[in-house]
Amino acid sequence: MNDITFDQAAAVVAAAHDEAKKTGTAMNIAVVDAGGNLKAFVRMDNAWLGSIDISIKKARTARFFDMESGSIGELSQPGGSLYNIEVSNGGLISFPGGVPLTQGDVVIGAIGVSGSSVENDRQVALAGAATIS
Repeated sequence: MNDITFDQAAAVVAAAHDEAKKTGTAMNIAVVDAGGNLKAFVRMDNAWLGSIDISIKKARTARFFDMESGSIGELSQPGGSLYNIEVSNGGLISFPGGVPLTQGDVVIGAIGVSGSSVENDRQVALAGAATIS
């Protein structure tokens, strides 16, 4: 299978939601499929409205380039090989919280998390990604 199933996406969101509760932060959690289309989403109670779009864009960024969104950020600094890439593709997010979802060595989707520090966002996204084997 080359695309995330609904059941897999729901499990990713549930694991990320559980991890977000551990951080004590209300987060927006988005899962996109292999084509970058939204597959599952949750906005925790009191999560920032502005983070809805950010979580989706983090997931799409991770899927479009099959790397963590924070890695894009490292490459997109002034003078970097991908400087200004964040203005492509309808807007990318180039800070941590977007993680590709892989099954074996095949990318089947991505998760994006926003609502806290980028360190917490990444921690929650990695917890969600860990459900895919």
